[in-house]
Amino acid sequence: MTGPSGAGARFFVDAWDPAYGASFEASGGGGPAAPSSAQVDADVELSATDWRAVDVRRDVAAPDVVLLVDGVRRIDASVWTAEDDGGSFPGIAASYAAGVVRCDLERGAAELAGTRVGRGLFTASPSAQDVVAGAIRYPVHRVSGTGELSKLPAAVQGPLTALEVAVSDAVRTDGDLLVVDGPLRSRRNLPRTLGYIKTQHSQYLDGRLTAVVTGLAPGQRCPVFRLGTAWGGYSWYLRLPVAGGAPWAGVVRVECSADLTEAEAIELADLSLVTLPRFASTPYKDPRAPQNLIPIAGLERRLRGMLGDARLLHRVLTAAARGIRR
Repeated sequence: MTGPSGAGARFFVDAWDPAYGASFEASGGGGPAAPSSAQVDADVELSATDWRAVDVRRDVAAPDVVLLVDGVRRIDASVWTAEDDGGSFPGIAASYAAGVVRCDLERGAAELAGTRVGRGLFTASPSAQDVVAGAIRYPVHRVSGTGELSKLPAAVQGPLTALEVAVSDAVRTDGDLLVVDGPLRSRRNLPRTLGYIKTQHSQYLDGRLTAVVTGLAPGQRCPVFRLGTAWGGYSWYLRLPVAGGAPWAGVVRVECSADLTEAEAIELADLSLVTLPRFASTPYKDPRAPQNLIPIAGLERRLRGMLGDARLLHRVLTAAARGIRR
């Protein structure tokens, strides 16, 4: 690659701190990594041949209240069980928390509306019991199969998602918009709910439609399309306010339930375009700007603090294990 005065290939610097990976997972092509095998219906809002950037519609107003929900998780310790037959199963002791920020756009105010903390011992061991040490409890969450240690962290997602649903259900009101940080997964039945995906791993669109996405200006979105994945749903990309010129800089994917009509999905897409950009973070404040929304960043910090001291919990778990062996 040549210097600034040469004629080599252009390059861009991702705004994200490298410690957080990249805003997209590249595979040599400067965009989302592997092409997805999901069937895509690109003709939902516009015919695929007519795809173009969609601007904010003048008749669309942001909702009065936006709820942003997120969850965090942490592995406190890796464990192994000793079975009566001489065998052993791996396990993890995990802490997780979920919370919701209520943003009143009319008053220009945001507040922490609710939080919950959970813990669990995740293992395939048939004999494992809850770990209790004083006020700390790790209930057993039995996983299927042999429970390979490398696959156990994924088992935390189910209880964490359930915690996110519970904490958001407790504070919802008529007319609000719920934004979930990450894919909707099992939350597709929730009304007026968007999944917000800030890191792009899969390429769902062909080259011509992808060019529409990478050509978006800040504050524009692509037309709504439908994914035929296991979870299904309507989806679209939008670009948040961003100064960099990289093709995928500031681009996020948003999704909503497949149970909606096409008109309802397009309505939510328009609503997202007048709502999400106002929460975009800035590089000097957040290493994952602009995708890591300001209320989400603050919520993550609060939730991580609620998980407790990791070193202290590790000592508690170690002491509990020694007590069981005695």
